[in-house]
Formats: sequence, C-alpha cells, structure tokens
Amino acid sequence: MLIYTARMIGTVLRVFLPCVIWLIFSQTAAWTQSTNSVSAELYAEEGQKALAAGRYGDAQAAYEKLRQLEPEVAEIHANLGLIYFQERRFDQAVSSSRQALKLKPTLTNTQNILALSLSELGRYAEALPGLERGFHKSTDPEIKRMCGLQLLRVYSGLRRDRKAVDVALELSGVYPDDPEVLFHTGKIYGNFAFLTMQKLAQVAPTSVWRHQTLAEAYESQGNYDSAIGEYKQVLAMDPHRPGIHYRLGRTFLARSRATTSAEDVSAATEEFSQELNLDPLNSNSAYELGEIHRNGGEFEEAQKSFELALKNHPDFEEAHLGLAAVLTSLHKPELALPHLQEAISLNRENEVSWYRLGQVEGILGHSSQQQKAMAEFQRLHSAKNAQESGKKLLSPDEVTKQDLDASAPK
Repeated sequence: MLIYTARMIGTVLRVFLPCVIWLIFSQTAAWTQSTNSVSAELYAEEGQKALAAGRYGDAQAAYEKLRQLEPEVAEIHANLGLIYFQERRFDQAVSSSRQALKLKPTLTNTQNILALSLSELGRYAEALPGLERGFHKSTDPEIKRMCGLQLLRVYSGLRRDRKAVDVALELSGVYPDDPEVLFHTGKIYGNFAFLTMQKLAQVAPTSVWRHQTLAEAYESQGNYDSAIGEYKQVLAMDPHRPGIHYRLGRTFLARSRATTSAEDVSAATEEFSQELNLDPLNSNSAYELGEIHRNGGEFEEAQKSFELALKNHPDFEEAHLGLAAVLTSLHKPELALPHLQEAISLNRENEVSWYRLGQVEGILGHSSQQQKAMAEFQRLHSAKNAQESGKKLLSPDEVTKQDLDASAPK
C-alpha cells in the first residue's frame, strides 16, 4: 500500500522549495566567481523558474546540465534528488540524494528526501533510520508529518506492528484533524486489532475469550445465528460471566428487527433480566428492558426499568429520553420535561431530544419554547439527512437508540 498520494507529493515540494531557491541563489555567485561560467548561471536561473512554475521536466533538464558543469556541488545533486522525487522517479532520487550527502553530509532536507524515496521503493530497512530521525527530531510540522506517515508503512512492512501503533498514536495527537493521518492511522489500529485477535486464535483456540471474540465479530457482521451460538458457548463455559447475557439479548433484539419475531423479543427480555440478576448495576440491561416494555405499551413497567437505569447511571442520555417518552405517554408532561432538558444538556446534537422537547412544551402550552425546540430539531434533522450515508460505518450502537416517533418528519 502506498502511503504517498498526489496531495502528499505536492506537500513535499511546498516544504522543500524555499530551500531549493535559496541554494540556487547561494551557489550562483560561487559558480560565477570560480568558473566564470555564464552557462551555469543561466541554467541555475532556468531551473529556479521552472521549479517555481511546477515545470519539473524543464527543471530536471536544467539541473542535469548544471550537474555536468559542476559535478562537485552538493546542492545541485540535492535539488535533482528533490525533482526526481517530485516526478516519482525514486531510483534516481536515491542516487542523487546519496551523491549530495557524500559531498555534504549536513544537508538535512536531503537526508529526509533520501529516506522518503527509499520507503517508496520498498527498501524499508534502509529507509528506517532516516525516517525515524525526521519524525522524532524535525521541528518542521510538515516534514514530521511526512516522515511519520511513511514510518507507518515501513514498520508495517517490517512487521514491527507495535512500533507502527506507537507512531500512529503520536501522529493522531499532533495532527488530530488531518484526514490523511486519520485514514492511515485508522488502518494501522484495525490491522493491529486483527493481528491480536489472530494471535488469540493461535494461542487459545478453545478458550472462552476466543468464543467471545467470535461472538462479537459475528454480531457486528449481522450473522446473528452464529453469534447466538458462540455467546451460548461462552455461557456454557462460564455461566456467571458478566455482560454475556446482555450481549446475547442485544443479538436477539437485532435478529428480531430483521425477522419481526416475537419469540426473539421474548428471548431478549429473558437475557436482559438474567444479566440484571447477575449484575444489578448493569444499566444497559435495565434500559433495554425499559425500551421493550415501552414499545409493548407497558408504560408502568417501562418507567421502573428506565428509573433503575438512571439510578445506576444518572448521565444516561438515552434512558432520560426513554423515561420522558413514557411519562409523556402516561400524561405526565411536567415530569417528562426535566428529563428532556437533562438529555439536551448531555448532548445538544440529538434531534430526538429537541423533537420530544417540542412536543412536551406544546402540551404544556409553552408556545415560544416549543417553537425554539422545533427550530433546533429542523436544523439538526436537515444536517443528519445530509450525513446519513456515513451512519454506523464501523460499529453498531452499544444500546438501542431512541428514534423519532412515527409522526415525526423523516
């Protein structure tokens, strides 16, 4: 997998071009004084203009002629190395960069170009020292970024996966909003997780951890029958294992949505109840029971379950919303109102909270508050529809999310 994209190559030139232009100016006078070479000066000016204009072929031709005239000038080889890199001619970039460093080992930017070029060629062991130096010691944020991205590639290629994760964590901290960094670090984390689970399968193929891993993987893939079988195997090996009845209940619920099976809903109810018997503080199970009772019109039972969830977990946003819906159905809007306000204080970006707040404010006769709540709902609802294609891309929800009522805009 190539780390460098067209955008990254452009970044290379933006980072190093000021140095290139300075080197051209600094060397022109020396050439003129030492050789009185009008040709060298002309080629230098031509190469500078071509580089500034992004005409890399012309810049290459000018610098290759300069190299013939002044083969002992390190900066000419260094600039050619940069041009070759820009043109993705990485073999030539390596050759020119090494010649430049042979003549002048202190050319730091050329050291970076050499390391980046070696990485692009898949010569990871050779690239590694230079990339580590550029990433850990450079004070230029763009050079650090480029070397860090290539280090991800190199460490992965050398199967030094823990090192790749370390670099990914540091890159994420330094460039938290960089989409390219997010993309590549995300792949590193995913790969490391896969390798870790693969090792688990090798060292403990019949362990309870292996069965739980398979169960969660099947659940996330929507293979509910296989997930249920694996969760039951976990319970057969460890009947008191916390969280498994809850996950089994969630899987039954998910399957019920696909099959509209009342039996699966009943099975889910039983699993959530068993989880609460094992762990009375499991607010997720209490919440799911509340939601099942609410959807079945059993509002008093639902109220008890939601209140239990909030007793153990007072910042449970979805439980506040569920309880507010139940209290509204029980014609107690004045009791529902503070739960909706609390849900909004926990998360102002949930359209369901604003919609239900608008409903309750309307029931209570608070017309201005109702208008404000519905206006915010409309804003969030429009934004959500625009982003809907990316929903649940990577993982399922941990609990059943509260949704808009059937009468609400879709």
